[in-house]
Amino acid sequence: MRVADTVRGLVTNLGLADALTEEERADKDPHVVLRAVHRVLWESDPKDLGVEAPDPAALVGELDKCVTRGEWEAALTAWPTPDADALIARLAGRRLRLAVVTNNAPRAADRYLRNHHLRGFFEAVHGRSADPDLMKPHPDVLHRALAGMGLQPEDAVMIGDTPTDFVAAERAGVRFIGYGRNPEKRARLRDAGAKIVIGSYAPLLEEARGGGADGPAGRVTGEAKGVATSR
Repeated sequence: MRVADTVRGLVTNLGLADALTEEERADKDPHVVLRAVHRVLWESDPKDLGVEAPDPAALVGELDKCVTRGEWEAALTAWPTPDADALIARLAGRRLRLAVVTNNAPRAADRYLRNHHLRGFFEAVHGRSADPDLMKPHPDVLHRALAGMGLQPEDAVMIGDTPTDFVAAERAGVRFIGYGRNPEKRARLRDAGAKIVIGSYAPLLEEARGGGADGPAGRVTGEAKGVATSR
């Protein structure tokens, strides 16, 4: 939330806070604020906002740098989801092709993976581009991952933990497995439309170990040639 507060402070100092919705001003996700500012600057006349005409690309770029700094710092303190590291190693050991698809800056995600000795398992890390509108739920990052691995959407599966992950997978035509570490997160994924939602990686890890698929989640990964993960 600290990063989102910093970005909101910059937006307020620029006189643009009133152009955001109440939900956008309160959202703890800095990506929501970044996308909202991008929308406001490109869709509004600066005179209507009561501010001097800014360079939209330059301003969004400065806000993006602020978000990236926060992500870079957080990469050192974030810990893997239980069993995620073991699952990644097992999937790679089965010669499944792995890629990260994230709304974070790619270098921050790369730092996180290297800090936990996981980077070598992934072919690529695809993250936020210069255009915030291309962040998930837009499927751009998945399109880039598929193209990089030379896979068709039906050959891949995405493992994600947010409704925006699910929507991006749906738009890209990629099968989706939702992970929710608590009942609330699992409920949000189901409400978004996710059909397969798990509360632990145990079913996927069992299938990856060659123990057979104990349910739909295991069957989906068992059929895939590539896996895209949001972390």
